[in-house]
Amino acid sequence: MFQNPFSFEGRIRRLEYCLSQLIYLCYVFAVGFIFGAIGLIDDTESPKNSLTILIAILPGIYFLWAQGAKRCHDRGNSGWYQLIPFYGFWMCFAPGDTTENEYGDNPKLPKQYYDPFAVDTGSDGTGSNMVLVEPIDDVDEDGIIKEK
Repeated sequence: MFQNPFSFEGRIRRLEYCLSQLIYLCYVFAVGFIFGAIGLIDDTESPKNSLTILIAILPGIYFLWAQGAKRCHDRGNSGWYQLIPFYGFWMCFAPGDTTENEYGDNPKLPKQYYDPFAVDTGSDGTGSNMVLVEPIDDVDEDGIIKEK
């Protein structure tokens, strides 16, 4: 989760999208609190204060747009769909595509690993079939596989 959060490529699940919304909300409140506490913002009518707030919030907005685009991709839509009113709210509850789409693999499916050194001649004898292996989870801090 949260691999390449500032990238517009790929797909993310509903949970990551909703957490991204919460992270953005916390970021905005933290920026406002810090700016208010140090006295950078005293009058919200001043253009200088508005520009200062905008510059501080820009990384959060970029993060939110990137995560929204990836969630749109999970639904099989272009990232521009997030500009539709209330579509961001809909993305919190609507399921994504269950299969691979033009934007990538289904993020819910476990990663599949193939053994590059395995020899499998396959049914046609060409060796085109690859041997699927399970990922190893029982590895200690030195990279040695633990005995079961």
